[in-house]
Amino acid sequence: MKKIVTVRGINIGEGLPKICVPLVGETLMQLREEAAYLETVDLDVVEWRVDFFEHVEDCEKVIEVLSEIRELLPDIPLIFTFRSTKEGGQKEISNTYYFELNRTIAETGLVDIIDIELFNDEKKVRSLVESVHLSNVFVILSNHDFDKTPAKEEIISRLRKAQELDGDLPKIAVMPSSTTDVLTLLDATNTMHEQYADRPIITMSMAGKGVISRLAGEIFGSAITFGAAQKASAPGQVPVSELRNALTLIHSNL
Repeated sequence: MKKIVTVRGINIGEGLPKICVPLVGETLMQLREEAAYLETVDLDVVEWRVDFFEHVEDCEKVIEVLSEIRELLPDIPLIFTFRSTKEGGQKEISNTYYFELNRTIAETGLVDIIDIELFNDEKKVRSLVESVHLSNVFVILSNHDFDKTPAKEEIISRLRKAQELDGDLPKIAVMPSSTTDVLTLLDATNTMHEQYADRPIITMSMAGKGVISRLAGEIFGSAITFGAAQKASAPGQVPVSELRNALTLIHSNL
C-alpha cells in the first residue's frame, strides 16, 4: 500500500491531484500582494519559488519574508523551492549556499515541504534529506529537463532514484517536442506508479503539448499538478480558475 503524504489536512496521493500554485514575486511588496490573492484562490498547496526573490542570496531576508508569507497563509501547505538555472530557475547561487539555505529554512518550521534537486552530489543530497526530515519537513526530490523528454526507462530511473534517496515526493518535469514525447511521460508515470512507487509521485510534460499531463494525473498516477494564479512559473501551467473544474470532470467519470 502506498504512503499518503498528509500536510495540514491535505492528503497528497489520495483522490484528485492536489493543485499547487506558485508565488513568484521579486519583491516583498509583490509577494505580499500575491499571497493575499492566493488566499482567495481554490488551491491546495502553495510553492514559494524563492529563486524569483530579489534578495534570495541573503538568508535572513528570505526568512523574514517567509515569516510574512506564513502569516498571510497560515493554514495552507507551503513548499519552499530554489530552482537552479540549469533546471529552469531564475538565477544561480553557489552549491554551498544552496544546501545551507534549504537546511536553514527547514529548521525554521515555517514550511511544510522543501524541493531538493536530485542532480546534485549524492552524499550532500542524502545528508540534506535527513536534515530536513529531522525538522519534520517533507521533501520533494525533483528533476526538470527543459531540453527534451528522456526515454521511458530513464524517466523511471530518475523517479526511482529520488525514491531511493528517501524523497517523500519524487518529481520529474520534461519538455516534449512531439505528442509521442507526452505519451512517453504518461507511460513512464503509469509504470512507475503501478510497479515501483511506494509513495506519491509528481510528473508533468511541459508547454502546450503537455497540458494533458497536468490534467490526467489521477488516471496515470501523478499526485500534484501545478497551476498559475497570476504568473506561471513554468510553461504550460493551466490557470488555476480552470484547473479544478477539469480535475473534477475527470474524477467524476472514473
